[in-house]
Amino acid sequence: MTAEIPPLVLDIDGTLTDSAGSLDPRVFEYLPIWDAPVVLATGKAFPYPVSLCHYLGLELTVIAENGGVVLADNAVSYQGDRERAQAAADAFVERGGDLGWGTFDAVNEWRRTEIAVDLSADETLLRETAAEFDLEVVDTGYAYHLKTPGVEKGTGLQAVAETLGLETDAFVAIGDSENDVSTFRVAGSSYAVANADAAAQDAADAVVDDAYFDGTAAVLESLVRE
Repeated sequence: MTAEIPPLVLDIDGTLTDSAGSLDPRVFEYLPIWDAPVVLATGKAFPYPVSLCHYLGLELTVIAENGGVVLADNAVSYQGDRERAQAAADAFVERGGDLGWGTFDAVNEWRRTEIAVDLSADETLLRETAAEFDLEVVDTGYAYHLKTPGVEKGTGLQAVAETLGLETDAFVAIGDSENDVSTFRVAGSSYAVANADAAAQDAADAVVDDAYFDGTAAVLESLVRE
């Protein structure tokens, strides 16, 4: 690889995984040798991308919880009102809603800045409740995220780039969901994998022919050849 290899900002679910939702093992072939910063940007709770960086042997550079948590150069910052999100979630449940995660809520146990709700939930009731608390609901295709408006992966990328001394337009972004749109807007170039939702496909500079990590791998290979 050469110094011209660009830094990456990569979604995880639907982008580094297979159709069953499992991490594609080829991630361990491509990412550890990438000769530029790799940012993992996800809607998952903070520990998940940190753990993935650890096992991949990557620097801990992550955007978690849809921009709510940013870690770069050993500095962590938090945006988003978890207490307000929790209050809205409690009100949603009191009104008959169900977060959908069962007795032990591993999805939200370590979440710092928002609340995630299973897609089986009553979306209309959830959005009505969120509006009363001045919160927004983002559908990532894997969960509804009850979050503070204005907190996005894209703002997280701006913070990471500033910390690393890079311009956001130096980054190549790859993703598959509505929550990747803000990243696509600030990155220099963006790719939606074939399984991406309509919002991501519309926002991306290009939609690749292959889905899931097959699509991501195709982009990475093209970047190395350029």
